[in-house]
Amino acid sequence: MPRKQQPSSDPRLQARRVVKALKGLYPDAECALDHNGPFQLLAATILSAQCTDVRVNLVTPGLFARFPDARAMAEADRAEVEELIRSTGFFRAKAKNLQAMAARLVQEHGGEVPRDLDLLTACAGVGRKTANVVLGTAYGLATGVVVDTHVKRLAVRLGLTTRKTPEQIEADLMAIVPRSEWVALSHRLIHHGRQLCLARKPRCSRCPLEPICPKIGVKSWE
Repeated sequence: MPRKQQPSSDPRLQARRVVKALKGLYPDAECALDHNGPFQLLAATILSAQCTDVRVNLVTPGLFARFPDARAMAEADRAEVEELIRSTGFFRAKAKNLQAMAARLVQEHGGEVPRDLDLLTACAGVGRKTANVVLGTAYGLATGVVVDTHVKRLAVRLGLTTRKTPEQIEADLMAIVPRSEWVALSHRLIHHGRQLCLARKPRCSRCPLEPICPKIGVKSWE
């Protein structure tokens, strides 16, 4: 009888097992933000700060109907942008960042979203996580691993890192996961975090990853 698989203390072996299991569970996982093209994805990702993707997807159809590209957003009336995105929270700061980002794209990149991490993070409201989302999803460029709240939680629970900050966790994941898997891994961890590995009470009894999961930091589960 084959030996039951257990969590591994070797981070690289554990990462291989997690990547394989998630790939089987979510083979077609994609970015949850609705968008049409790189600019709209960039804008939606900026709006997703401190806000759920579900809420952003409710807001962006109206926003993009009015301001579908960088030039339109840059020239928009600020008050109208604020009103359209109000329900995402921090709407004044987000509207300011959206318009500053759009203006920079128009002035320096012909209205296009650059395929470069440094150029993207030079835009208002764009940090490394946002840039990685856009470059990975819109352009298929693996510049890093997106570490949101779900990825941060699951990376620790699954024994892929012991560190705390998104920057540290990203560095650890980049070191043990093949670059070809970086983009898909983030999508799959996010899907898993929403469906099974919940923050307060994960559904471990239903989880296909349970045999290889050390449940680090988990106090109770279903």
